[in-house]
Formats: sequence, C-alpha cells, structure tokens
Amino acid sequence: MATSGKRTHDDGSAGDADYGRIGAGYTDFRRPDPRIAAAIRSALGPARSVLNVGAGAGSYEPTDLDVTAVEPSASMRALRPVGRPAIDATADSLPFPDDSFDAAMSTFSVHQWPDLAKGLAEVRRVTRGPIVIMSVDPEFDGHFWLSDYAPEVMETESGRYPTIAGIAAALGGVTEVQTVPIPLDCTDGFNQAYYGRPELLLEEGARKANSAWSFVAPEVPERFVRDLSADLASGAWDAKYAALRNLPTWDGGLRLVVGRP
Repeated sequence: MATSGKRTHDDGSAGDADYGRIGAGYTDFRRPDPRIAAAIRSALGPARSVLNVGAGAGSYEPTDLDVTAVEPSASMRALRPVGRPAIDATADSLPFPDDSFDAAMSTFSVHQWPDLAKGLAEVRRVTRGPIVIMSVDPEFDGHFWLSDYAPEVMETESGRYPTIAGIAAALGGVTEVQTVPIPLDCTDGFNQAYYGRPELLLEEGARKANSAWSFVAPEVPERFVRDLSADLASGAWDAKYAALRNLPTWDGGLRLVVGRP
C-alpha cells in the first residue's frame, strides 16, 4: 500500500515494494479482519467523510462512511471492489483543499513513505479531525517465532517501519497509541497473523502478500520452508511454541496511532 511522491515502479507504485510484481493474489490472503476493522472504526469516531491514504485494495475502509481512497499503484487499484475506485495520488501531494475530510486513515502504509513527516503533514492539512494510522512497532520486544526461521524478514520489517514515537511526533497535536490484539484466526495475513498457525505461512501466496519477503534473497524462503516443514513434522516447533496454537489473541506489536489536532 505504497504512497510517496516518487513513482519508482512500472505500475505507479511509489514506495519500496513493487506491487506490480507481488500484488497478484494479494486479496486472497490479506482480507480485513472484522475485529481489527472495529478498532479502526472506533478510532475514527463520529466522522462522516474519511480519506484513506495508501488505500491499496480497500482493506479496512468503513462501508458506512463516505471514503475517498488514494493509491498510486495501478495493480492495487485494480484489486479494489467495483464501485470503490481510488485516486492516483501520493501522500505528500494530496489533490484536495485544506480541511476537506472529517478524518483520515492509513493501514500498513506509512512504512513506505520516504518522507513520513511531509506525508503526515499533508494528511493533516486536508483533515479536520482524527488521523488513524495502523502500523507495526519496530521496537516491539516480544519474540515472534518467525525470527527463528527467517530473521532476514524480521530485520527487513523492523528496518522499514517507522517508530511509533516517530509517527506520533510527525502527527503532532494530541496523540494516543492503542495496542491492537491479533486474533488467532485473523483473516488479514500479515506475518504476525500466523503466530499460532505456522503451517499457513508455508504457502507461497501467504508470503508473497507480505512485502518484506520480496526484499530477501531467494534462498531465505527456500530455507524457511525447508526448516519449518521439518520442525513441524518432527514436533520441534510445537515443543517450543505449542501454547500459541490456543492463544485467543496475541500482542504482536500491531498499533493504532490516533492523532487529533
């Protein structure tokens, strides 16, 4: 869900990920989870008009509100539902007058903005009320088993995501940080959503729907599949992490940063 001023890929993707290459099948694995959606909807408050920046395929856009979506990637715009188009624009150059929207949102997108402060300043310019940013805390100190099998992926993620403090500082005004528990049966297949279902991340499409995997060498997913498959077959994974299979929710560093003027 990339947004930035510089278009760096053939399909118009403006961030570091090439969604023209990895976007196929994205919506098969990245379906909005209703419990996460409820947290976002609550944070938007009484807004009636909402701007979604880096809107991608439209995940988490409230269906009861008037949503204007912005997404520079043609591949991602093509995945959006019929009747819910997105404007081809970028976070740091929004084509709207000041104070155009009651609220704004961005989910799993700000880590691709080359100039976070400029992008959020532009979002604030066009937004009268709350700005809701969903992101992953790169400083989260909880262990995730994926680090055992593909540390390169986790290092890539932590290197791309801005700190939660950095997002809050760029938003300015009054900010609140909310922890978003990840459900065991989460339908949105970001990496941490598989905390208790490791078998599902063996599927290539599941990994492809997480852009961090596109930045690592080919031998990394090959090793990951080989080693995790072996540990699942032998019981080694369950010997360490079986409790996760029955954990209803998990704090995997998913956060909502809500900024109000």
